[in-house]
Amino acid sequence: MGASPLPVSTFLSVFLLFCFSTLSLLPETAHALTRHYKFDIKLQNVTRLCHTKSLVSVNGQFPGPRIVAREGDRLLIKRGTLWWHAHISWLRSTVYGPIIILPKRGVPYPFVKAHKEVPIIFGEWFNTDTEAIISQALQTGGGPNVSDAYTINGLPGPLYNCSAKDTFKLKVKPGNTYLLRLINAALNDELFFSIANHTLTVVDVDAVYVKPFETETLLIAPGQTSNVLLKTKPHYPNARFFMTARPYVTGQGTFDNSTVAGILEYEKPSHSSVSTGKLPLFKPILPPLNDTSFVTNFTNKLRSLASAQFPANVPQKVDKQFFFTVSLGTIPCQSNQTCQGPTNTTKFQASINNISFVMPTTALLHSHYSGQSNSVYSPNFPSYPKNPFNYTDTPPNNTMVSNGTKLVVLPFNTSVELIMQDTSILGAESHPLHLHGFNFFVVGQGFGNYDKNKDPAKFNLIDPVERNTVGVPSGGWVAIRFLADNPGVWFMHCHLEVHTSWGLKMAWIVLNGNLPNQKLLPPPSDLPKC
Repeated sequence: MGASPLPVSTFLSVFLLFCFSTLSLLPETAHALTRHYKFDIKLQNVTRLCHTKSLVSVNGQFPGPRIVAREGDRLLIKRGTLWWHAHISWLRSTVYGPIIILPKRGVPYPFVKAHKEVPIIFGEWFNTDTEAIISQALQTGGGPNVSDAYTINGLPGPLYNCSAKDTFKLKVKPGNTYLLRLINAALNDELFFSIANHTLTVVDVDAVYVKPFETETLLIAPGQTSNVLLKTKPHYPNARFFMTARPYVTGQGTFDNSTVAGILEYEKPSHSSVSTGKLPLFKPILPPLNDTSFVTNFTNKLRSLASAQFPANVPQKVDKQFFFTVSLGTIPCQSNQTCQGPTNTTKFQASINNISFVMPTTALLHSHYSGQSNSVYSPNFPSYPKNPFNYTDTPPNNTMVSNGTKLVVLPFNTSVELIMQDTSILGAESHPLHLHGFNFFVVGQGFGNYDKNKDPAKFNLIDPVERNTVGVPSGGWVAIRFLADNPGVWFMHCHLEVHTSWGLKMAWIVLNGNLPNQKLLPPPSDLPKC
């Protein structure tokens, strides 16, 4: 496999995606370590499914290198598993990796100690260039081509043609406990995951501890992470076990209807004469592709620890309320163009409150800090839909969306309640929404239209799960609360990359209450320039 540096212009655009392209973690105490990470962005030849292509990589690795930090190092971190990834176009199909956050020294996990910790990153492999795929889709207005395979730690596994040698294998010993750090880095698919004949214990989501519960299968959406405990069998089982993942699908578009598999292998005892390759290989039974009932039951089990050591600081009062519709929609074709959207005169688009976000050519944070925002964005993103309708029943005839660069401005320490409502426009669909800069509490969710008079009475304000990415149920709604205590400009977007490309995103400005007029602090002196 060969590697070559990117052209300077490409390198700079990718470099700016990372606040930690060269990362120094500075200690707060004498016991903390200083850890240095250098990210070199380069083109790397990688072969999967008998197809070799040149892809953008970090340090020549696919997936990229892991970042390991201990709580207390200068990253302002909490416990758990996070991940880093590119945020320009579809580059994150290959530019991603795990962030492993360890507890402070001497502070144990609130669950049984694992013998080993193993990152497991789900991704998607495309035989062709993903930038060409999304560029063509945006030009024609149709849906993009789907991936050719799903991957576990960059490997498609033996269920795909020409891929048996590219299989992730997890080697374990009997009677041990393993902490699996799961990350869904797939571009466009929520995934079911299971290990044949084994039970998993969920202990963490999005780097926040949860009340442990057992499950044979879990759901993980793009952008989400989850830590699970795997307790191996007490004795050598004389068998191998598939660990598989495949999509959960609610939309009407095409999707990659395939299954990725890794293999769980037990260390063979010295007296065994049977070769590992000849052992029986068991396969798990995953839920049906559209099993929303399973998804609902699974997500309802997620609860914060809400203990004295790990409290759930749920905002009990609300300063600002917002109601956002999350929808697909259309825009008209350019004149004299035949498109491949819902009709031959329209293109697919997506929106929040019927506004499809237009990326500015000037950085939002810079324009806000410099006070030169008038020509870049407007601070009047609507708190509620301009034209309410029966969101989950017969959709309106007009599916057109408006375009704009509109933001919500929040005073520092504002307590926010946000209802996100899926709609039936071009078909109901689950949307994993991710908020930059904050964790939030998922205080309620349901199906149909949100009822502001009845549904708040059922909110969980005691121990709701704390996340940074949540699925808006297909044909339903989700309610979150968070405290706007992190000054800056923060994106919120669907983590289905195709929907983000179609404009399903917006941004929040949180002012700085520690400075006069709540201005932001100046940028670091070494901030990379465009």
